[in-house]
Amino acid sequence: MKKEVKDTIIVELGEKLKAYPHFYLVDISGMNAEKTSDLRRKCFKSEIKMVVVKNTLLHKAFENSEIDFEPLYGCLKGSTAVMFTNTANVPAKLLKDYTKEGIPALKGAYAEESIFVGADKLDELAALKSKNELIADVVALLQSPAKNVVSALQSGANTIHGVLKTLGERPE
Repeated sequence: MKKEVKDTIIVELGEKLKAYPHFYLVDISGMNAEKTSDLRRKCFKSEIKMVVVKNTLLHKAFENSEIDFEPLYGCLKGSTAVMFTNTANVPAKLLKDYTKEGIPALKGAYAEESIFVGADKLDELAALKSKNELIADVVALLQSPAKNVVSALQSGANTIHGVLKTLGERPE
């Protein structure tokens, strides 16, 4: 491969590292063509950009990045695919479906501004909540007391209304 082509790939990887806030390093060496294309299809449906890269080029892109990815350097062995995503837990959930077969195996990840190294971190990554899920939880927590107050006021109003109606209908 010519130096110009390598430089272009390094720049493109650097742009993807800036464009996507989360990425996963995955070992797909044991997958046949059918399983790989199936994984690519599922990634496309889940809005995940999967790219197979040379480890040395990815290493150089990491070095050129503003973020320190040094803990991930040890993961750059063998065949590596990078899954770029905007939602941190989506690739982990997708990979969890494949873990029964052991392929593809998680090497490492950069999610929610943290670095995760090793396949044992897959459950932890799948449990991460996305920004939208966290916002929904906060809104639900904020709505709960207000709903309780409104409910109490409505039930109290019905009770008072019932008492007044009964008193009004009673003969004197």
